[in-house]
Amino acid sequence: MGTFLVGRMDGSVLELSQEEVNHLAESLHGQLLTPTSPDFDKVRAIWNGMIDRKPGLIVRCTSATDVMQAVDFARQHQLRVSVRGGGHNIAGSALNEGGLMIDLQLMRSVRIDPQKRIARVEPGCTLADFDHEAQVFGLATPVGINSTTGIAGLTLGGGFGWLSRKYGMTIDNLLSADIVTANGQLVQASQDQHPDLFWAIRGGGGNFGIVTSFEFKLHPVGPEILSGLIVHPFQDAKKVLQFYREFAAGLPDETSVWVVLRLAPPLPFIPEEWHGKPVVVLAAFHGGDMGEGERVLEPLRRFGKPIADVIGPHPYAKWQQAFDPLLTAGARNYWKSHNFTALPDDLVNIMLDYVNQLPSSQTEIFVGQVGGQMKRVPDQETAYPHRNANFVMNVHTRWETASEDKACIQWARNFFKDSAPFATGGVYVNFLTEEETDRIQAAYGPNYARLAEVKATYDPDNLFRSNQNIIPTKEKATH
Repeated sequence: MGTFLVGRMDGSVLELSQEEVNHLAESLHGQLLTPTSPDFDKVRAIWNGMIDRKPGLIVRCTSATDVMQAVDFARQHQLRVSVRGGGHNIAGSALNEGGLMIDLQLMRSVRIDPQKRIARVEPGCTLADFDHEAQVFGLATPVGINSTTGIAGLTLGGGFGWLSRKYGMTIDNLLSADIVTANGQLVQASQDQHPDLFWAIRGGGGNFGIVTSFEFKLHPVGPEILSGLIVHPFQDAKKVLQFYREFAAGLPDETSVWVVLRLAPPLPFIPEEWHGKPVVVLAAFHGGDMGEGERVLEPLRRFGKPIADVIGPHPYAKWQQAFDPLLTAGARNYWKSHNFTALPDDLVNIMLDYVNQLPSSQTEIFVGQVGGQMKRVPDQETAYPHRNANFVMNVHTRWETASEDKACIQWARNFFKDSAPFATGGVYVNFLTEEETDRIQAAYGPNYARLAEVKATYDPDNLFRSNQNIIPTKEKATH
């Protein structure tokens, strides 16, 4: 009988006997994987190919009781813990080196109550899983724009997408959550129960426990919406962006237009002679009346001389998957992000200058239009505080080989630095890379101190630290 070496929170390594590991495995409805298990490498693989860490053990949970058993085991042995939902986080927080990974991928139930317009969603679900079930009833809630993203990490960081100008952030539509806290207990957090915990998980990340079920409010959406892309040649980029910012300022909440600056991918609706050349892509969405959407978007479609215009009726669930082919798993990814209230000419000039220096064919500058209902929620209503932003820019630096790392990362850092004078200083926590621990307080702004107090109440020993970590307030942690 062998032994198993597993990393502890203090940096030491614990030697677990076969008997101890067997006892944990027998307590589970799910599976316990060791480094010699056939599926070990497959299960630990995550979206960002830059991150390659090997846990000592993986618990594959199928229920809340499995999560409770795993947390109890980790706490008793003071093991280093990470939690995997969709595994899509840019920082790779699902993985830890040598410790215990609590894997939620098998927990993928979605239950829709069409009369009450409520969804109960387990943490292993992707956005595609959620959308598929809700759209059967013509319902949805605001989530992200890449359907392979996990619902758990997205929600805990805040969550925003095409519906957010109309219905707010994902967290603004969260009604309750079942959470296993660091003491191994299952609690329900809502406005009425554990309201401090409920406040904290709405943007505070995975710092406070492991959510085993989310309850969301749903809204009538689709099943068909008006959406699509308008592609302009890069030579017209400055005029297009100047027109765009004025156009975007007058849009109704049902409408959102995002901007992508990149080399044209080989999509069938883009003429072949433009493939691989820099372009400006306007991604438009209208979630209300189709005729009204046509009227609202008509000036945008009329402007300039686009290479392609493929705006039309699309199934909402399919539009949610439109960008998936550009964000497949396994490539090397590095992001940098800023929030902006405006897009002045000097910032536009910097963006265009960096598009002329793109370090790889897959790299893009993504500018998401937010505002609307997102801005009407007070900054301290949820842990996510940056409600003043009208645009969120995320620099998707993406490439294939390690030999490209230095050039791609340096390009992103330079662009981030040069565009910083125009930013609000805030940042969306889900866009932070693993190295950006110095921006965690910026991610929470005036809410950080309260988050540290809630952390001290529910996780005083910082068991859940494989994340953009909030340090528990010491004074409260001693009580």
